[in-house]
Amino acid sequence: MKLAYNVQDKPKFGQLIIFAFQQLLAILAATIAVPAIVGNGMQQSAALFGAGVGTIVYLLFTKFRSPVFLGSSFAFLGSMFAAFAGAASTSIGYAGIIIGAFFAGLVYVVIAIIVKLAGVKWINKLMPAVVIGPTVAIIGLSLAGNAIGDSLAGAFDAAASAYVMKTNVWVALICALVTLITVIICSVYGKKMTKLVPFIIGILAGYLVAAIFTVIGIKTGNDALKVIDFSVFKGMKIFSVPAFTFIEGFKGLKAIDAKYIATIAVAYVPVAFVVFAEHIADHKNLSTVIEKDLLEEPGLHRTLLGDGVGSMVGAFFGGCPNTTYGESVGCVAITGNASVVTILCTAIMAIVISFFGPFVTFLSTIPSCVMGGVCITLYGFIAVSGLKMLQPVDLNDNGNLFTASVILIAGIGGMTLKIGKVTITEIAAALILGIIVNLIVSAKKGKAE
Repeated sequence: MKLAYNVQDKPKFGQLIIFAFQQLLAILAATIAVPAIVGNGMQQSAALFGAGVGTIVYLLFTKFRSPVFLGSSFAFLGSMFAAFAGAASTSIGYAGIIIGAFFAGLVYVVIAIIVKLAGVKWINKLMPAVVIGPTVAIIGLSLAGNAIGDSLAGAFDAAASAYVMKTNVWVALICALVTLITVIICSVYGKKMTKLVPFIIGILAGYLVAAIFTVIGIKTGNDALKVIDFSVFKGMKIFSVPAFTFIEGFKGLKAIDAKYIATIAVAYVPVAFVVFAEHIADHKNLSTVIEKDLLEEPGLHRTLLGDGVGSMVGAFFGGCPNTTYGESVGCVAITGNASVVTILCTAIMAIVISFFGPFVTFLSTIPSCVMGGVCITLYGFIAVSGLKMLQPVDLNDNGNLFTASVILIAGIGGMTLKIGKVTITEIAAALILGIIVNLIVSAKKGKAE
């Protein structure tokens, strides 16, 4: 695709702020959802700060050549729960999630060293287009339920870890569709800035419709029409320092013993290997968008170091290990803005906003149904970009057909496996199965295709 802004391009300052805000909106929902789900006093503003700092670390390691934002990783939810479950106090739990993130980061560092010494050709042979393409598609398709769940249900209940009907389904759907259609119209028919910021315009349109429904609901006493909870603005502080994880975590360090550290290691290290597979898929996907192989330049070893160390730093402040976000890649693909300066500005904006109550509160009031409308496009673009990787693959070859088929079915079918306390996600399981099948069907040729 033709990019409006390439990786090293620098938009004008005013445009840059708007582009960065759009990126922030794209990654916001998932980034702040993780601390809300984990609970135990974890703060969304701290996670936002951690994501911003972690992204800057990633950009430094990748020499500002990989335009993607790092946000809170859902893959480590089980690990974070294990850290608190095995802790005698919340302080120890906080210390545990910091230690766990360092264990996971170290796995990335070790793999990065191996890649630096051995190169990336073995990865390209192990995971060619016929393997990576369907895997990238699965990343988008596996999130489809979240997008539709948001669009229809209206809100995510962190306590129940499920989407719940807090709003009339038709009201939620109308808000989602207004957002979705506005994004599509702006992206397809828009000119200049309108074409570059479809998500901001779409979210504002959806928010306006949701606000109208909410006002009508308040005036008529009809709770089913109340989409936005304006009560959160009451008693809001203008400025407040986020409750950084390390502040509470340092209090529990003295009470940590070897048994607990071993528990944390078992909970985090295997997951890091699973997320490594997703790291490859995300960067392969982003490479197709910007038409430059990120595994070669700046190099997989640099992206791994950036992701690993970025996770350590992100968890130190916000408790959540970070990962490259498909929503961010989708935003780059749809808008055609691959400017790494935009990503840097987004990271700085996330850090600054985390200190200001009005901004964090406003962002948190954006209804789930509105974000659902946006995510339909974001997740859809991820899925389609994966399928585009299959274009040069000969699917008349039964070997390629079997490889792509098992990945798609395993991923869409939700092949999630649990080995002890470690959960292998459907994406990782599908990728591993695809690699095995590709090796089997390619054996007669003497190499994996």
